[in-house]
Amino acid sequence: MDYKKLVAERLGSVIELEKDKIEALIEIPPNGDMGDYAFPCFQLSKVLRKAPNMIAAELKDKINVEGFEKVENLGPYLNFFVDKGSFSKNTIEKIIDLGNNYGSSNIGNGETVCVEYSSPNIAKPFHVGHLFSTVIGNALYKMFNFQGYKSVGINHLGDWGTQFGKLISAYKRWVDEEALEREPINELLRIYVKFHDEAEKNPALEDEGRMWFKKLEDGDQEATALWKRFTELSLKEFNKVYDELGVKFDSYAGEGFYNDKMDVVIKELQEKKLLTESNGAQVVMLEDYNMPPCIILKSDGATIYATRDLAAAMYRKNNYNFKKSIYVVGSPQALHFKQVFKVLELAGHEWAKDCVHVGFGLIKFADRKLSTRKGEVILLEDLLREAREKVLETINEKNPSLENKEEVAEKVGIGAVIFTYLKNSREKDIVFDWKEMLSFDGETGPYVQYAYARAKSILRKIGEIQGEVDYSKLSSKEEFELIKTLENFNKNILSALDKLEPSIVTRYSIDVAKAFNKFYNSHSVSNLEDEGLKIARVRLIEATCQVIKNSLDLIGIQVVEKM
Repeated sequence: MDYKKLVAERLGSVIELEKDKIEALIEIPPNGDMGDYAFPCFQLSKVLRKAPNMIAAELKDKINVEGFEKVENLGPYLNFFVDKGSFSKNTIEKIIDLGNNYGSSNIGNGETVCVEYSSPNIAKPFHVGHLFSTVIGNALYKMFNFQGYKSVGINHLGDWGTQFGKLISAYKRWVDEEALEREPINELLRIYVKFHDEAEKNPALEDEGRMWFKKLEDGDQEATALWKRFTELSLKEFNKVYDELGVKFDSYAGEGFYNDKMDVVIKELQEKKLLTESNGAQVVMLEDYNMPPCIILKSDGATIYATRDLAAAMYRKNNYNFKKSIYVVGSPQALHFKQVFKVLELAGHEWAKDCVHVGFGLIKFADRKLSTRKGEVILLEDLLREAREKVLETINEKNPSLENKEEVAEKVGIGAVIFTYLKNSREKDIVFDWKEMLSFDGETGPYVQYAYARAKSILRKIGEIQGEVDYSKLSSKEEFELIKTLENFNKNILSALDKLEPSIVTRYSIDVAKAFNKFYNSHSVSNLEDEGLKIARVRLIEATCQVIKNSLDLIGIQVVEKM
């Protein structure tokens, strides 16, 4: 039962205000002693010409209290206390019945949402910066699916541009074929870095790089074959990381995929008289919108990111007919996407309003900067390996006899990294602190995973338990606060999707773990003489495990049964 809707219905029967407006005004009191739901009467005072506290007192006498423990007025608020036994029964049984589907809905009604995320550059290492886009996008992809949408995960690979001309030039000069087959990304990075080092001494190399990219754009057989090889080798390496993270995509159409689709875009912009010549380049002027011009064609006739993103947006609308198209790309690209979306709008594409840029912050490692050109990168695979090793050290120190230690270290270590990226607002920068992120105390992935493992341990200890459940026995403050937290799962997911902010679900998982630990530390389960209370608490623990599992799954983290 949705008690917020029930409150709105009861209020709607005694006041002249639309139900959706009533529901929007309903609040959750900061303290459970003040009720479970509260309706502020300030807005009604303007219409009824009475003080809000007088209105609250009058409404209290008119409200049908069936299904609620009581309804009280407190100052300008009308406070609703739900019937705890009924609320607990409805919530816990719903969680247990729905299992892995608890928290889901069909609000999306099968509409398509495109989510572009990860999008690393071909022939360059998958470094820690790429993980931000990857885990945010993966979480949004999962959440939209969970709410009845059809998500399309797009890995818009960086597989086009002048750098590939430089890479072909470097390949023909310095490649070590054995090293390329053995460690493709490392070898491609080595020759790419060497190209820039040599170009500083011999600037003519830059012209050679541009020449090879022009050949690639023109479909030259040798250039195309090398480009395809670089792409295939890179994807093979990237997929090792994606498999480790449990991340999947429905499309790997990168920038190069749109090479033959840009003429249509340029022609459309010409026909709609949006293109203007500026210093030899073709641009769309956006000064009326407080933005610099959006370059479509450079002075040498070459296309750039904006041209390809316009082609990609049009292709996705035509191919997927999306309800929403989301771009999970770093915040520094905010202006670029504002320009692209504005050009789409000026070209008459009404659906441009459905394109959304989801920005995120930076990754910081104690003054170290990420620079592919200089070869100074922190590789993601190294970060994940270090996380696994550190967790394994902790396990060997505290629980050396634990079964499947390596598997547990894998899930907890990788989970800790993902959790760190997703636990705060996505636009905040991340500063890595191993001690903090791997701690089993505080707001961390291991803390939430440990709460799950502890709950599972209790259930294993008690074993199968049968009997009639009397949920009214779950009457303590700690029990009811936990149940109310569990009931809020779907609301948190919908809020995360509305704000395109996975941290809302991440922090919700922390709230569940905290509420469970308060309950666990205050109340016995296995040593109870009251069998009815024991069964009720077991069901509560089962429901808690399910919700933690479901919430962590949505952000791409696996639970562990033992720790």
